[in-house]
Amino acid sequence: MQRYSAFALARQALNHHEGWERAWRAPDLKDRYEVIVVGAGGHGLATAYYLAKNHGITNVAVIEKGWLGGGNTGRNTTIIRSNYLQEESAAIYELSRGLYEDLSQRLNFNIMFSPRGVLMLCQTEHELRAMKRTAHANRLAGVETEMVDPARVKQLCPIMNVDGPRYPVLGGLWQPRGGTARHDAVAWGYARAASDLGVDIVQNCEVQGIDVSNGKVMGVRTSKGAVRCEKLAVVVAGHSTVLADMAGFRLPIESVALQALVSEPIKPVMDIVVMANTVHGYMSQSDKGELVIGGGADGYNNYTQRGSFQHVEETVRALVETFPIISRLKMLRQWGGIVDMTGDRSPIISKTPVEGIFVNCGWGTGGFKAIPGSGWATASLIAKGEDKVAAPFSLERFREGRMIDESVAAAVAH
Repeated sequence: MQRYSAFALARQALNHHEGWERAWRAPDLKDRYEVIVVGAGGHGLATAYYLAKNHGITNVAVIEKGWLGGGNTGRNTTIIRSNYLQEESAAIYELSRGLYEDLSQRLNFNIMFSPRGVLMLCQTEHELRAMKRTAHANRLAGVETEMVDPARVKQLCPIMNVDGPRYPVLGGLWQPRGGTARHDAVAWGYARAASDLGVDIVQNCEVQGIDVSNGKVMGVRTSKGAVRCEKLAVVVAGHSTVLADMAGFRLPIESVALQALVSEPIKPVMDIVVMANTVHGYMSQSDKGELVIGGGADGYNNYTQRGSFQHVEETVRALVETFPIISRLKMLRQWGGIVDMTGDRSPIISKTPVEGIFVNCGWGTGGFKAIPGSGWATASLIAKGEDKVAAPFSLERFREGRMIDESVAAAVAH
């Protein structure tokens, strides 16, 4: 792999930038692999990378029906945080946040990680009590967070109206090491590093069927031909139930759209991420100056990747009182992503009823922040058959009633 550096940039500049190698290989699909990962989003690529890096399993194919990173990885609002209430959630999200810290150095690719801090507002007495509880749980779990008062909130985000008549700010839960990263760069960085370790990344290759014999996976049928494998990882977010049906089992998941939008670019006005759960909206400012705005998931099942004006109106109307500045801005673009929701709003990293098939899904609206930790844990589960961080998120918890309830604890599942 050609190493990126300031010296390499200067050297290529003298050559009119004509000597750069492809970031990742474009191989033909082989007849057989040890592991096939379906889904070339952040989670799938991270899984393949850690299989090769941590466990030495390099005979791996990542199969993607579209283009690399073209699903939810390229359709989110890039928030990274780990201030969850439940111990199991805090463990995997903090693992992920920690891996994000030096991911650019490890991958030799600038993912533009920005630990600018994440502030979760408390705008009702109930929410204030809930966030205090979360702060105590975070301290016990080793996650660095603190409660702040309205004066400190105003200091952190001067454009905020903390004295709104309907939604006054009573305080906030502040995670100073949370932040954002460039979503495309995370996918590209993992793809480049995985490819360098020998992983085949095959785009525009749709899985059309899964071959199972005597309860064990044998391979997949794709638009580019049949491929045999010993193990199969299904990492396709909102389409997980579709592939599970092909293999003959069901998943406790429903798919809904999550919409977001960005404003026209403006000069810097906020340098943190703010989440206002009472009004169900959140906002940060990108490096290009756009305000990145999101809200809750749609209230009905669907597979659309388009935004709707009704949802934009609902989200922006709720945020205008807390952030009066946005009432004067124009919307630049909007989009939607297909998210996979479980009943307890916690993910699934698990073996399945079919031997050799593993699933990584159910991240709902919080998948981007979990990419490194998710890939790390899933790779370990595939390679060794077990993983301490992944264990609580098995499918067995639904049968046994061991729910990891983040639907209420997190207030909003982002």
